[in-house]
Amino acid sequence: MSKELAFGVIGLGFGAVHARVLGEMEGVRLAAICDSDSQRLAAVARGRTVKTYQDYEAMLREEALDAVIVAVPVRLHEQVALKVIEAGKALLVEKPLAASLDEGRRIVDAAARRGVVLTSGHIERFNPAVQELARRLRQGEAGRVLQVTARRLGPFAARTRDVSVVHDLALHDIDVMLHLLGSDVESAYAQTHGGVRTDFDDAVVGMLRFRDGPVGVLEVNWLTPRKVRELTVLGERGLFVLDYLAQTLEFYESEPSEASHGGPGWQALATLRGGSGAGTRIPIEPREPLERELSAFAAALRDGTPPQVTAEDALAAVAVADALTESAKTGSPVVPQGL
Repeated sequence: MSKELAFGVIGLGFGAVHARVLGEMEGVRLAAICDSDSQRLAAVARGRTVKTYQDYEAMLREEALDAVIVAVPVRLHEQVALKVIEAGKALLVEKPLAASLDEGRRIVDAAARRGVVLTSGHIERFNPAVQELARRLRQGEAGRVLQVTARRLGPFAARTRDVSVVHDLALHDIDVMLHLLGSDVESAYAQTHGGVRTDFDDAVVGMLRFRDGPVGVLEVNWLTPRKVRELTVLGERGLFVLDYLAQTLEFYESEPSEASHGGPGWQALATLRGGSGAGTRIPIEPREPLERELSAFAAALRDGTPPQVTAEDALAAVAVADALTESAKTGSPVVPQGL
């Protein structure tokens, strides 16, 4: 039987959901939880056999942990992650890996020097609809990809927000685009609205130019009364439409035309087969993405294989978010650093 892995969780905002999922998984043990808020700590510990701490450094000293989830506010990611690395524990840092690329690099470099496994919580990678879409794109079912569009909209929710909507919500779709296209971003351009609900940017409309030609379009905010989580991938052979929340995936096939046999194929994409807008629903078995994410992390620790979301993946997403933020300030396209 594989060794049972002992996990600790630091930060019980979204970390409380990590604690719940870890407590339900086979082959792992939720050994310790930590939060500076004693009431939150007691609420998450209720009904569980788990050690509780208000001091994460004490938890790292006293507990024999195999891995730690870092789910503190983003401004504390670097500080806490470096302490976990210093203690020699594998770690999953909730997204974004850090508030800036420089902070993220320091975390990644420290983990490499210490030889500990580092990953980041890019949960949409583990959405079964995203995984099925990635598989079909790899098989060429969309043909040459022309554009990927993400709409991530919703009402404002009261919680700790110490980074903008770009580094918070938009980071999900930045990472998914990088993952699906397997290509670096050549330039990023954005316009934002700030100061509506927070001291940071609350809404962003962005455009990413990928090295191999596709364009990524982002419309993301936490100001919209209706919640939307949608991704579309437009290719020469048709259009994939994905709903993150419902975990659904549809394909709308393009009507072949002469343009599809030469040129860029835009005329072929103008008319979808039948003209009725009817698509093909692709069967997806719903699963909880966080359970899949944590299971993959545990499997990597047992097998000694790289995590599915590498440290370099996490840095790439932060680099693009930094570039979008800089573009919104300058009004000009920005080349992401380090890609």
